[in-house]
Amino acid sequence: MFPKNTWYVAASAGEITDKPLGRKICNEPMVFYRGPDKRIAALEDFCPHRGAPLSLGYVCEGKLVCGYHGLEMGCDGKTIAMPGQRVRGFPPIRSFPVEERYGFIWVWPGDAALANPAEIPVMEWHDNPEWAYGGGLYHINCDYRLMVDNLMDLTHETYVHATSIGQKEIDEVPCKTELQGENMVVTSRFMENISAPPFWAAALRSNNLADDVPVDRGQICRFTPPSHVMIEVGVAHVGHGGYDAPAEHKVYSVVVDFITPETDTSIHYFWGMARKFNPQDQALTDTIREGQGKIFAEDLEMLERQQKNLLAYPERKLLKLNIDAGGVQSRRIIDRILEQEAALAASAAPAASAQA
Repeated sequence: MFPKNTWYVAASAGEITDKPLGRKICNEPMVFYRGPDKRIAALEDFCPHRGAPLSLGYVCEGKLVCGYHGLEMGCDGKTIAMPGQRVRGFPPIRSFPVEERYGFIWVWPGDAALANPAEIPVMEWHDNPEWAYGGGLYHINCDYRLMVDNLMDLTHETYVHATSIGQKEIDEVPCKTELQGENMVVTSRFMENISAPPFWAAALRSNNLADDVPVDRGQICRFTPPSHVMIEVGVAHVGHGGYDAPAEHKVYSVVVDFITPETDTSIHYFWGMARKFNPQDQALTDTIREGQGKIFAEDLEMLERQQKNLLAYPERKLLKLNIDAGGVQSRRIIDRILEQEAALAASAAPAASAQA
C-alpha cells in the first residue's frame, strides 16, 4: 500500500512540546516526545503493561510516563521503572528511527537497520534569510496516492480553484511530463503573455510590482518517493525571461507538499509555501498561509468525496489521460518500490524462521 523503508514527515517541530504527541503513520500507532537531551524520540504507542496508549501520558525529566499506572518508558522502548514493580522482565516496545530537520520531525516506519538520515531531502529554504516559509497541516480522508495525483496534475486548478489560482490558460497550454533518473517525475507547464489570477496578482503587489500587466506563469511539479511533491510556481512580467526572469521582475515560490499516509484511506498533509520575495515581511507570510490554506481546503473536499466514490465503486476502471501522466508515472515509481520491499521481506523470511 505504501513504502515503509523511507522517511516521512510525522509532525512539525513545533507540535512536539512538553507533552507526548500520538500520531498514526502508515498504520503504525506512534508516540513522539522529547527525551532527556531534548532529542526527539518515537515509540510504539502501546504500554507493555495493559496496552494503554502512551500518548495519553506525560513526559517527566525526559522519560515517557504512562497515564494509566505510571510506567516509565525510555527512548529505546525499554521500561525504566514502575511504581511498586520490578521491570527487568517487561517486554520492550518498538522504537522508530526519527530525526528533526528543517522544522519537521521525520520518521522511518520500516526496518530500522536500513534507516539512513542522509536520505532525508534537503530543504534549501530552511534557515535561509533569502526565503520565508509558512505552512500548515490538514488531515484528509483519502488514499495518499490521490493527493499525489492531485498535485502532479495542476489542470484541476482551473475548476477547483477558480477564484484564486485557476485560469483558462492552464487548460489551453499542454503540460510536459518526464522522468529524471529512477525516482523523480517532473511535470511542467509554462504560460506566456497572460493575466495574473487573483492569488498571483496579490503576490505581485506585495513585491511592489504591477499586477495589471501581462505575465508569464510557470509551474514545475517534482515528485520524489515516497510521496513528496515540490512545486515551483511564480509569475514574471512579460519580456524579462519568464521562469528565468531576474528577481526584480517576478514573484517566485516553492509549494511544499509532504503527504504522509495515516491509514490506507487517510493522510496527514503537511503543506506550505517557501517564497523568495519579501522574506522579512511576516504579515505577508501570514496572509499567504491563510490564502494557501483556503486553496488546499478546496482540494480536501474534492479528495474526500473522490475517495468515497472509489470505495463505493471499486470495480470501475478510471481513465488515464495526457493530463494524468505525472500521477501515473509517480504511481509506477511507488509500485516499483513496493515490489522491492516485498521481495526484500520475502528473502528475509527464511532467515528469520531459521533463527526462530
